[in-house]
Amino acid sequence: MTARFDALGVVVADIPRALAFYRRLGLEFPDGAESEQHVEASLPGGLRFMLDAEDVIRSFDPEWQRPDGSSIGLAFLCDSSADVDAVYAELTGAGYESHKEPWDAFWGMRYAQVRDPDGHVVDLFAPL
Repeated sequence: MTARFDALGVVVADIPRALAFYRRLGLEFPDGAESEQHVEASLPGGLRFMLDAEDVIRSFDPEWQRPDGSSIGLAFLCDSSADVDAVYAELTGAGYESHKEPWDAFWGMRYAQVRDPDGHVVDLFAPL
C-alpha cells in the first residue's frame, strides 16, 4: 500500500473572497466557482489546490472550529526580486493585509508576506 501527496486544502469563510485573492496570485479556478462550496485549481505536477467553505467541513465534522492563527504555509515563487515587490504592492493596494513588507532574507531570497482574506499568511519570494 502506498500513498502520494495529491492536494492541499484551505478552509475559508467566504469562497468568492478567497477566489479573488488566489486568482490574483495566478491560480485558475473554473468559471462560476463563486457559487460553489468546494473549488479546486490544478497545479503543476498534477497537484490540486482546494478551497472549502467552513460549512463543508462542519457537514462531516459538526464540532469543527476555526483554529486561532494560521497553521499552514503557502508560498508563491515570483520571477524576480522586483516581482516580489510588485505582487506585494498589487495585493496590498487591492486591500489585502500586509503581514511583512518585502525584505532581503539572509537565506538569499527576496521575501514578503501578505494575509489572505481568512488570515492565512502567504509568502511571496524570489532568489536574490
